Amino acid sequence: MPIGGLRHWIETRRARPSAPTRLWYWTLAFGIATWLFGLHLGQVFPQTGHDIAPGYGAPVLAFEFAGSQADLEAVFGFFTDPGQVRRLAAMRAGNEQDYIYMLLYAGFLASGCLALWREFRARWLLAAAALPVVAALCDACENWLLFDIQTAFTAGDYSPAMASLPYPVAAKFLLLALTNVAIGAAATQVGRWWALFGTVAILAAIPTVMAIITPAAFAWALIPSAAGGWLLLLALATAGSWQAAACKRPLAGFGFASPLSREPRVAEPARPVFGRRRRS
Repeated sequence: MPIGGLRHWIETRRARPSAPTRLWYWTLAFGIATWLFGLHLGQVFPQTGHDIAPGYGAPVLAFEFAGSQADLEAVFGFFTDPGQVRRLAAMRAGNEQDYIYMLLYAGFLASGCLALWREFRARWLLAAAALPVVAALCDACENWLLFDIQTAFTAGDYSPAMASLPYPVAAKFLLLALTNVAIGAAATQVGRWWALFGTVAILAAIPTVMAIITPAAFAWALIPSAAGGWLLLLALATAGSWQAAACKRPLAGFGFASPLSREPRVAEPARPVFGRRRRS
């Protein structure tokens, strides 16, 4: 489709009034699948590291932010550690299944942003739908680097991929944080209580920057930071699906009128004036 035709399609869609959308069904299905598979994946990854800093939380986060051979030894342990093989095997199994998780969370967040765009007809929500897709691509690149690093560590070598690892890791978490900000900003337009939860989701994205700057102290905050926006989107998908299926109304009518709508207001007719006008 040419650029001019794409722009015309977007503007045409944007001019339409809010309507119930089936995208909420897809968002709800992807959200439940993401939540269930995330619980499973959390049990596949190693539960403890050899000697990681408490600020990392999960060992997989310490592995993602590893910058030296000493960091890898803190995650997996030395070759004399009997638990090293178990940690290496669990980490590899978790990263292999992580590709399924990428598809699930990308589908969940992207379909949610598209559903919000269909509700409010704001172009920035349409652009926000691309953020989780790019984040999943960064996550896939990160996993490819992690496989190379782990293979070299198992053989007792150093992998040059460790020098490139911080870039896809930072990009992934920043893009997911921006997606949560977009979801929270859209939620503030639904109603009073939704605005409260949307504000919380926006503020919850702040620790992402702190975790990227000092991961040894704040990396643990990445999971609850992302969960704030994801739980909000799951609640929006539940309400949106109910509105579309039972009430046949858009989510935009669930609370108060949305200031994001671009519907033109009809001017009120002028009232006739009888009698003489007073002179000032």
